Amino acid sequence: MASKRQSLGNAKLAKLDEFYTQLSDIEKEIRHYKKHFKGKVVYLNCDDPRASQFFHYFSYNFERLDLKKLIATCYKSQDMDLFSSRDSERAIYLEYTGDKDGDRIPGRNEIEVKHFNGDGDFRSQESITLLKEADIVVTNPPFSLFREYVAQLMEYNKKFLIIGNMNAVTYKEIWPYIQQNRIWLGVTRTGTGQMWFRIKDDAPVKQGQRVHDGDRYQTVGHSAWFTNLDHSKRHEELTLYRTHDPDAYLPYDNYNGIEVGKAVNIPVDWDGVMGVPITFLGKYNPDQFEIVGIAKAPLGEPSKIYPKQTQVSANGVRSTVTKLNDGPALKVETPPTDKTYYEVDGEYYVQLYARVLIRHKRVTA
Repeated sequence: MASKRQSLGNAKLAKLDEFYTQLSDIEKEIRHYKKHFKGKVVYLNCDDPRASQFFHYFSYNFERLDLKKLIATCYKSQDMDLFSSRDSERAIYLEYTGDKDGDRIPGRNEIEVKHFNGDGDFRSQESITLLKEADIVVTNPPFSLFREYVAQLMEYNKKFLIIGNMNAVTYKEIWPYIQQNRIWLGVTRTGTGQMWFRIKDDAPVKQGQRVHDGDRYQTVGHSAWFTNLDHSKRHEELTLYRTHDPDAYLPYDNYNGIEVGKAVNIPVDWDGVMGVPITFLGKYNPDQFEIVGIAKAPLGEPSKIYPKQTQVSANGVRSTVTKLNDGPALKVETPPTDKTYYEVDGEYYVQLYARVLIRHKRVTA
C-alpha cells in the first residue's frame, strides 16, 4: 500500500491530477439521473470541498434530489479556513443531511466537519468504511488512478457517475465491464468534444490551457462520464439509412468484421460483425446492438499475426516495426500518399485505431 500511497502523493505534488469539474458540466449530466438519487447516500470521495463543484451542487440541491446524506472526503486538506480549521496536514470529511434553518442554503453550522486519522486516500480503510455506507459515488477521480478507482467501485458493488478519459474504455481493466454492460457512458460527455477543468494557479503550464475571469482552465479533449446508472439516452435507437456495399465497407485483414468509420454509416442490412470507433459507445443502445469484442491488442484476439513490417511515414521515413499487430488493419492495393502505411511481403496495409466490434441485435417474432 505504501507504493500506492506514494503514487497518489506524487500525482498531487506534481499537480497532475487536480482538475476541478465545472458546475455547468455537473448540472448538465446529473439532471438525467434525478430518479436514482431519491433517498440515497451520495459519496464524493475524491473532492476537495473547498473547491469542489460536486459538493456545491449536491449540497444546494439536497432537497430537490431528496437525498438522505451527502459525504465528501478530501485528501490531506489544506487551508481549511472555510470550516474553521487550520490543520493543513489532517484530512477531513464532511457530512451534510440537509437544511435545518429553512433558508435552503447549506450553512457552516449544518455541515459536520470530521477528521480522518489518516490521509483521506480513497483506498484507506477509513474511506472504504464511508464507501460501504454510500449508495452512489459521484466524482472526478485522479485520471492516473482511474483503473484502480473503478476496480474499487466494482469490488464493493457501488452505483457511480464519474469522469474519466475516453481512452479508458480500451484499458484491459475497464473493457470487460464495457462489453458486459456493467459500465457504460453517460449522456453529455462521451469523448467526442472538449471538457474544460479549472486548475490551480500554480499548476504546470502546458498546451490546452486558458484563463477566464481570473481562473485557469485545462482542456481534456477526450473526457467522458462513466456510469452504471441507467438513463434514457442509452435506449434511444440509432437511425440508420445506409445499406451494405462491399466496395465501401472493407473487411479487416486481421479481425473478423468490416470497417465502419462512423456510427452514422452503420449498414442497416449487414448481419455480420462491424468495427466502429470507440466514440460509438456514446450512441450505443444495448437493445439495438450487441458488443462482440474489441479490435485492439491485447484485448481482442486477431485472426493473424504479422511478421516485422516496414513502416513508411507520411513524409517517407522508413523503419522496421511490429505496430501493425496493435489493432485492426486494412489491406490496400496501393499505398496512401498522405498517411503512414506498412509493407509486409510486398503488400500494403494501413492501421486503424481501436475499433469496437458490434453486430445488430435482430428482434425475431
